[in-house]
Amino acid sequence: MPPLVFHPIYSQLDLPVRHRFPIEKYVGIHDALVGLGVSEAHFRRPDALKPSTISSIYDPNYIGQLCSGELSPKAMRRIGFPWSQQLVERTLTAAGGTVLTSSLALEHGKALNLTGGYHHAFANFGSGFCMINDLYLAALNMLQAKNIDRVLIFDCDVHQGDGTAKLAENNEAIYTVSIHGEKNFPYRKQASNLDFGLAKATEDDEFLSTVEQAWHMAMTYFQPDAVIYDAGVDIHVDDDLGHLHISTDGVLQRDRFVFEQCEKLGIPVAAVIGGGYQRDIDALVKVHLQLFKAAGAYT
Repeated sequence: MPPLVFHPIYSQLDLPVRHRFPIEKYVGIHDALVGLGVSEAHFRRPDALKPSTISSIYDPNYIGQLCSGELSPKAMRRIGFPWSQQLVERTLTAAGGTVLTSSLALEHGKALNLTGGYHHAFANFGSGFCMINDLYLAALNMLQAKNIDRVLIFDCDVHQGDGTAKLAENNEAIYTVSIHGEKNFPYRKQASNLDFGLAKATEDDEFLSTVEQAWHMAMTYFQPDAVIYDAGVDIHVDDDLGHLHISTDGVLQRDRFVFEQCEKLGIPVAAVIGGGYQRDIDALVKVHLQLFKAAGAYT
């Protein structure tokens, strides 16, 4: 059983009625896993990251204004959330959860965070519901381990990991791969080490073939010592924002492939759940659960 990282604050954010972000899904995944027999003992609770720690990596002016509520209305519109102290605490805790997950993956071989994948956050601004890029922080954390010299960020969210690509562009120890909808947000893409843009209405066979191709290319070109896996389910056919036609079984096959490849190669993997935007939270949770099923968190 891999360790699972969760904090109730993941779903504790007051948002306007009919807001697009499905904040309830995180506690929904936790409760569904408990209902499937996962013991509370398997969940680890993260601490919030300290702004001073993040400011040593990202733009200190941006981090300071984000935490103090001094970002401009335009900057907050780009993020997509109204500012609140609750938002800041949740953001710092979610990022701390992914960093903790990366440490647990090194210790246990794999670990999963019940949030994460805030890949549209850049060093000096946030975008698309993302304020702090947890994936890049987790990669830097893994690189502190003695036996980890190269980290692959394997991003299968339907939206390109633009912030991650930009942050890592001059870091030869981090390799970024993004498999995404070509005609989807963000409309101005950044250059990952490998980008695979999919057409609207792409179905399982082509999608899974692309995932395998991307994976094997990354292994050939980079040979990572550790993997961070963004398992976004906004690729799903029922997703409101995805525009791809991937079935629930296709999501499961994708997740199983990544975990099986990591296990076969002896590479530790830290997984985050990424995006998913169905308004039917129960239906959305069922799709996200495929990641945990693939990881062996339940049968």
